Amino acid sequence: MSQVFISDLHLESDQDPKYSSFQQVLRNACTQNLEVFILGDLVEVWVGDDDDSTFANTLIHDLRLTTKHIPVHVMHGNRDFLYREEFASLTGVRLIPDPFVLESMELSERVLLAHGDAYCTSDVAYMNMRKLLRSPEWQNQILSSSLEERRALARSLREQSKNSNELKAENITDVVEVEIENDLEAHDCKTMIHGHTHRPGVHLLHNGAKRMVLGDWGTCGWLLRQQDSVFNLERFAIQSS
Repeated sequence: MSQVFISDLHLESDQDPKYSSFQQVLRNACTQNLEVFILGDLVEVWVGDDDDSTFANTLIHDLRLTTKHIPVHVMHGNRDFLYREEFASLTGVRLIPDPFVLESMELSERVLLAHGDAYCTSDVAYMNMRKLLRSPEWQNQILSSSLEERRALARSLREQSKNSNELKAENITDVVEVEIENDLEAHDCKTMIHGHTHRPGVHLLHNGAKRMVLGDWGTCGWLLRQQDSVFNLERFAIQSS
């Protein structure tokens, strides 16, 4: 079964043109019988599986419709790290760890999938924050608070992140390639697919390995398509509502 990879959609509303494009990607994947991998930051923020907003309900509904026909795999990103098993149960998606080794009959090699933020080790402040936000203790404490409290916290964290990133040099917020090379070697892989950096492209590493970077969805959308062990990075226009 061939695959399609997306990440960093940062969806916030089912009325956004990006959401219509996301629905189209899912429909096309069903028609073409493609396995879908979402490598983090599908949404701008996920406040918990008990989110009762119209957007959350619509997203769950559309994923459920899709997983009736094809497999959909979801990885936590730095914006949507609060997906739990209830989300998987409601949608039918498979939550996969970060990183995740992909092996399939169509691929001639093992491919390492990641969101990508774990390799931004030059950004010490971010890595410290990531460690806190990904800790089970912090997450359990946050999920025990009310939805409104979580939404307020999410708004605060987003504003802090925006202000902080505006002051950082580009090399600080990008991945450190030696970290990726080490992880590829540890997992016996020669290819990595990741997102997070919003810098789409294909890069050859010093050890002969390759990393393919998914783009974020803004004025255009990005996906990586795998067909018969060949990968193609594609850019497409975001459809108007």
